[in-house]
Amino acid sequence: MLNNLRDSLQPFLEKMGNGFASTGLSPNFWTGIGIVFAFASAIAYGLNIEFALIIGGMFLLVSGFFDIVDGQVARVTNKTSKQGAFLDSVFDKIAEVAIFLGILIGGYAEPYLVLLAITLSLLVSYARARAESFGIKLEGIGIGERAERLLVIAIIGMIGFMDYAVMIVIIIAGITLIQRIVVTSKQLHT
Repeated sequence: MLNNLRDSLQPFLEKMGNGFASTGLSPNFWTGIGIVFAFASAIAYGLNIEFALIIGGMFLLVSGFFDIVDGQVARVTNKTSKQGAFLDSVFDKIAEVAIFLGILIGGYAEPYLVLLAITLSLLVSYARARAESFGIKLEGIGIGERAERLLVIAIIGMIGFMDYAVMIVIIIAGITLIQRIVVTSKQLHT
């Protein structure tokens, strides 16, 4: 869903990409910064320290910001590559699993709900990857892509309702998985 806003934000995103590209640091560097903040978020959640939900949420939002930065730097510097896209995608999944693991260890939601949330989140990503292997683009298909899921965890978690955030992720990831299965099946049928 948020991916569909990208076109309207493109002028701003391009300026941001140019700003970060001017540092001379590679897109992979910014990918690395993003995963470091994701791990910091997971650790904050897992340690269940005072204000962990706020600290973890802030780190998660910063991680998401750098997830945007790396792609924009790659685009404006014409350094997009299959290797970079692969690493970005795999690191995104590693970060997502780490965040849910932190939530699980911190005891913020029932273990079976956390397991269901991460399973559905990974299935959403798998459905997209598998569809793309058939040449079917699924970017922007579904109400709960990775950005939406992590925003739910960060924002609703920060206000103290992580258990509800996990349940919302389950619902939107489940709906997105169904949407992607339907879209892919229709396109493969024709």
